[in-house]
Amino acid sequence: MRRLKWIGWFFGGGIVAYLLTYGVVYWFQDELVFQGVPLRPDYQFQFNQPFEEYFIPVTDRDSIHAILFRTDSTAKGLIVYFHGNADNLQRWGEYAIDFTSIGYDVLMTDYRGYGKSSGVPGEEEFYQDSETVLRWAQENIPHFKLVIYGRSLGTAVACHLATKSRPALVILETPFDELRSALYGFPSRYRFYNRDLLPNIATQVVILHGTRDLVVPLNSARKLKPLLKPGDLFVIVEGAGHGNLREFDLYHSTLASVL
Repeated sequence: MRRLKWIGWFFGGGIVAYLLTYGVVYWFQDELVFQGVPLRPDYQFQFNQPFEEYFIPVTDRDSIHAILFRTDSTAKGLIVYFHGNADNLQRWGEYAIDFTSIGYDVLMTDYRGYGKSSGVPGEEEFYQDSETVLRWAQENIPHFKLVIYGRSLGTAVACHLATKSRPALVILETPFDELRSALYGFPSRYRFYNRDLLPNIATQVVILHGTRDLVVPLNSARKLKPLLKPGDLFVIVEGAGHGNLREFDLYHSTLASVL
């Protein structure tokens, strides 16, 4: 009887713990999904290469802050880059050198509520703003080749935009099949469904993912592989985690070969 009571306590406690975790994940999901860090309007960015700052209006009251990094050589094209769910462009702008060094201009934007961007973040807002950003880029940054790049949460934004435009290439770094995969199976109030968007992308798609990704498991990305077209690439970087693919030669050699 004592053993049965212990087993009952164990499973009962497990159920309570699950329900508590469920509630925290569900009700505090905005804080988990949108981890942007605001910046003062007069914040001075520090980068090791020249950059230009812009504010792109997305509503009557809100604007998206963007930074343009230009290559030192004649540009092969423009990369519109959508970053992950945390921080702001002070962090993500450091990655622009991976693309400017191989001849591309890079336009990076912060989402609403991130960095110097105003407003409140949200899934539909991310999608709408990406379309506004692309229209602005097409009008203000001359280019012959458009590449849409998404990282982590930004892969869903990139996929959405690619279904609304005709880029030459779409690159997805550490994508998930759906946001729920990054929440370890707990229900999500947001869709961010790459699996629904990917089949509607007409141009080439390149997926890069690491084997040691503890944020977005590789198994989540593997669910996207059957949705790829002939000519698309699914590149697995052995030993890479969620935030360090750029430390591996295969990441850079893949970028060089597709760009």
